[in-house]
Amino acid sequence: MRNRMLSRLPALAALPLALAAAHAQAEEMAIATILPEDMSNNEVYPALIHFKNLVETRTDGEITVSIFGNSQLGSEVETAQEVQGGMTLQSTIITTGAMSSFYDDYQLMTAPFIFDNWRQAWAFFDGEWFADFMSGTVEETNMRYLGTFDDGGGFVAFTNNERPIKTVEDLEGLNIRTEENPGHVAIMKALGASATPLPWGEVITALETGLADGQFNAPVLNTTFNFDEVTDYTTLTGHVYNSAAWLVSEEWFQSLTEAQQEAIVTSAREAVAIGHGMSGALATASWQESCERFEECYIMPPEERARMAEIATPAWRDWIVNDFGIEAEKVDAFLAEVARVGEEVAESDIANYGQ
Repeated sequence: MRNRMLSRLPALAALPLALAAAHAQAEEMAIATILPEDMSNNEVYPALIHFKNLVETRTDGEITVSIFGNSQLGSEVETAQEVQGGMTLQSTIITTGAMSSFYDDYQLMTAPFIFDNWRQAWAFFDGEWFADFMSGTVEETNMRYLGTFDDGGGFVAFTNNERPIKTVEDLEGLNIRTEENPGHVAIMKALGASATPLPWGEVITALETGLADGQFNAPVLNTTFNFDEVTDYTTLTGHVYNSAAWLVSEEWFQSLTEAQQEAIVTSAREAVAIGHGMSGALATASWQESCERFEECYIMPPEERARMAEIATPAWRDWIVNDFGIEAEKVDAFLAEVARVGEEVAESDIANYGQ
């Protein structure tokens, strides 16, 4: 027995070296997000944790995933630039404004009143048309599109100091803070309000000093940043749908085996689905909280949303075609697909459950 054990010693001694070598050969996938590393206050981090677990299991540890939240690795633009190289950072998640600076066509996501409900939005983002639309990121940015998260729940709500916004006429004369995005400015002007584009860090001061009468953001942001302390009324209009694109370095992706690539793609798709559900739950809870904290809350009915869309959409289309420079045919194809998906979702509901 002793001799047998001695004969195994060289093999046992070599085991740590073999394990170390195997670990050294593992591919590292570092993912950056500006959102906190928190399982309860945003939809992205829980989805990324699920993605990490799936990928590491499906590749048997050949790929290890690290998540860096809370802007640890820089701004959205900075992290996307790093992902383009793929050496130190392999993946990032960036919101509409930053995404548009890398891929002009993503500016289409600023369209007003684009979705009627979450299921339409999710079916659109997760469908073949949008995947094909986003495939251009490979050639234009050297980044591959993995999916879309609903930034803060997607749909936005106004908050303002003057009056409840129940009709388009209630916006007349209000000064609304917007992101520094000309598309949002065009929408506000079309609806009768004036727009004051300001960076995020100046919003509270602008509302406190009267530089702006109101602003709009996802309900989760309106409660998280205590906008009820500087504005009295909130209306859920959903006139803008905030989103965030998930990207991976194309150069790094192509360095993987086919099986590893499949693990990345299929795991990302499941993670995005989890993010959708989480964002809907957070947005619903935050809206409920808004109704407890603001002086008055109001959900705009579909009829008034449609009326506002008839005013805002042509103005936005004129801006994005004539000022921003996206071809009219591309804009119309985008809007037509959104409408088609909405009709398909509604029709399938009735066909499957209403008859």
